[in-house]
Amino acid sequence: MPVEAIASAAGTATMEITVSRSELLKELSATQGVVERKTTIPILSNYLFEAGADRLSLTATDLDLSLRTSCNAKVKKEGSCTIPARKLHDYVKLLPEADITIKLLENHWVSIRCGRSNTKMVGMARSNFPSLPVFPTAGVVKIPAQVLRAMIARTGFAIANEESRYTLNGALMVLKSESIPWWPPMGIAWPTWSAAAKNLKAFPEN
Repeated sequence: MPVEAIASAAGTATMEITVSRSELLKELSATQGVVERKTTIPILSNYLFEAGADRLSLTATDLDLSLRTSCNAKVKKEGSCTIPARKLHDYVKLLPEADITIKLLENHWVSIRCGRSNTKMVGMARSNFPSLPVFPTAGVVKIPAQVLRAMIARTGFAIANEESRYTLNGALMVLKSESIPWWPPMGIAWPTWSAAAKNLKAFPEN
């Protein structure tokens, strides 16, 4: 599931793509946890779709966490639009395995066709969707996914869930040349990842 930004034509009131139902559903499912359902900012309940260069980019945010992912698509007309996230996800789950055509209409309406199924959903203006920070290209550190997953699993129990203790709702990651110590806030022993480890597994630091 590649994560990348795809430039779209700003202000272009047109978009038409065809995408595999399985690929689209995979990306929708991956971003459902980020979509804000109970919000006083309606645009946060929408996905941002951006189509260009034979890729469809999906963006979701709740202003605390943002996720952008993409999949292959046949782009007939480049552009962007917003679509209600929950409704789209529930609808695509019901569709048969076939290609889905998504077309932006007037007044932010979006047509979705798959086989004999045809529906319309109304989104919001693209300009209402919050801008996301550009992902840095310098100073990036790559960590194997299984290692990061193990580090989180070993320390997650020590991270507070209370909103009143905001500074304890995360863990401290320190980047070193050959290892990455990971401190939870409650004073528990932390795991460390070492680039020199042959099996690339997380292990407690002495």
